[in-house]
Amino acid sequence: MRPHIRRRRSISARWSVRIAFLGLILFVLSGLGHRFERIETPEFLWLLAIVAGLALLALLLSLKGFTSVWRRGDMGFPSAFWGMVIAFVVLAPFATTLYQALMLPRIYDISTDITDPPELFAAGQRTERMNPVVNDEDSRALQSSAYPQVTGRRYDGSPDRILTAINKVIAANGWTVVAQKGEPGVDEEILLEVVARTFLLGFTSDAVIRLSDEGETTYVDMRSVSRYGIHDLGENADRIIAFMTALDAEVQSAQPEEETTEPAQ
Repeated sequence: MRPHIRRRRSISARWSVRIAFLGLILFVLSGLGHRFERIETPEFLWLLAIVAGLALLALLLSLKGFTSVWRRGDMGFPSAFWGMVIAFVVLAPFATTLYQALMLPRIYDISTDITDPPELFAAGQRTERMNPVVNDEDSRALQSSAYPQVTGRRYDGSPDRILTAINKVIAANGWTVVAQKGEPGVDEEILLEVVARTFLLGFTSDAVIRLSDEGETTYVDMRSVSRYGIHDLGENADRIIAFMTALDAEVQSAQPEEETTEPAQ
């Protein structure tokens, strides 16, 4: 009678898929909680750090599980495989974020006017825990070299017409208007402050749009400031560029054909 040899099951492989799945569930639940404003950003960032730690631990356990399967013939190859796959899925956004952090300047405050940026004026929108709003010369220099396409716009037409187009673009983006300072036809400068959130995870920035009445033309500036994090990963510059592009199209569609729109020089 031949002896029956019972293969051991790799404990590392088994725990790798469990921990990887736990990290994935925590990432999804915390992301949804932050997106729907059930979790504050500082706490969410700590949860993301825990998720990354779990994914790295699962990856190490998966590699150890593969080693046990290869060297000792232990059971657990499927667990080690799926543990690695899930860990890579969880770590993919972190890898992308790391790449952006290394390639883009470490700034969180972007403005189309680097010498006299529009001022955030709505009281109660920012707390002491959030990033300070300062016009830092070093940050402006980094912005100029990294995002030269972030510029204001000069439009033919009165501020009331341009303000109407701006409100349409704001509504299309799903942003929330929190305050308006100044009125068309009364003040030479109008400020419109909004709260903008990223689509997927809901990171929040405060943005202010400035309209300057120049008589026959209206000049539009914009500033976007992340509430948390020393690095915006290019989000604020992308927001301003996308807004100005959409505003160009909105103003152009509302103006007679002979009127033109030109970027600021």
